[in-house]
Amino acid sequence: MKIEYAEVLAIAPAADRLTWAHDLPGQFMTGTILRLVSDDGCEGVGGVCTYSATGFDRAAAESLRHLLPELVGADPLAHEAIMARLRPRTLPTVPGAISAVDIALWDWLGKQVGLPIYQLLGGARPRIPAYASTPLLTDADAYVDFVSQLREQGFRAIKFHCWCVPERDLEMLRAVRKAHPDPDLVLMLDVENNYDRPAALRVARELEELGVLWFEAPLPDFDLEGYRLLRQHTSVQIVPAGNWVLDPQGIASGLASGAWDAARIDATVGGGITAARDACVLARAYGATCELQCWGYTLSQAANLHVMLGTPGCRFFEQPVPYAPFEYGMKTVVRTGPDGYVEAPLGPGLGVEIDWAAMRAAAIVHLDSRGNG
Repeated sequence: MKIEYAEVLAIAPAADRLTWAHDLPGQFMTGTILRLVSDDGCEGVGGVCTYSATGFDRAAAESLRHLLPELVGADPLAHEAIMARLRPRTLPTVPGAISAVDIALWDWLGKQVGLPIYQLLGGARPRIPAYASTPLLTDADAYVDFVSQLREQGFRAIKFHCWCVPERDLEMLRAVRKAHPDPDLVLMLDVENNYDRPAALRVARELEELGVLWFEAPLPDFDLEGYRLLRQHTSVQIVPAGNWVLDPQGIASGLASGAWDAARIDATVGGGITAARDACVLARAYGATCELQCWGYTLSQAANLHVMLGTPGCRFFEQPVPYAPFEYGMKTVVRTGPDGYVEAPLGPGLGVEIDWAAMRAAAIVHLDSRGNG
């Protein structure tokens, strides 16, 4: 058996440009999709997202251009051999490119054997609680209103992306907690590595009083000593951003040093489903959870969801809201139910169906292994 054909799309559909901090302009969200087709007609798909401030990012697609010759003719069952061959030996490859290959191979295997990926990973559970992950909104009142809408939809946990300015962020959280005092409503705060150590400690202490579950990315992920000191002086759970420390040795250092209460990674950034699964296993060895990111288009969400469902140790699925900007080009999507849970996709592989005509219509890069594009 061999991979007979490979196709790459970078899609740039018209959508609201969202952001996560006061000093980040609205982001262009590019979806990069890899499609691998074996000689028996079975196909595997992997999708990753990138974000940029001044235009759509073609980097992952262009990196995949140079990987296609390594993929065509390879045995898709030789997953580890393929990934070892693609592993960079000089300068790092764009992370999304490697991740897309790994995810596509898992999707292919699931379709080949007729099983969803989470069952191939161990089938730890068929559903998981979700938290709504907000973009930056206009003011505190907008957050209060949005929380009301999210609760009506069934969400029981919400993570705020905000200005990443301590006093404004706290003002918003105070307003939300005053309007929604229910202690069963789980709140988290993500400040995109924007605080310094004194500000992080000051905010963490008030988060304790507000009953916030976790404080995400208060410092740069590499500041393990700053994270360790922060954890020593607060009871709020401290979680890294999960975009910078991605290798097993780095994750182990963060957990072993007492810097973080949980690991964090994204299958579409950190090397694929295999790497995310391994990070979950590693976190469990340190008695910690691994909280996966899921911000991005449906294909990215689905890859991370399967890791969460297949491997124990993740507490929540991150559901980006509002839904519409993330669902372009999909016939099936990942959504949180009225009970606050996300269910396992029913189909084999990733279990989501793609509208290929829509994807190709929004493509700014279209490559294939036959030399087109």
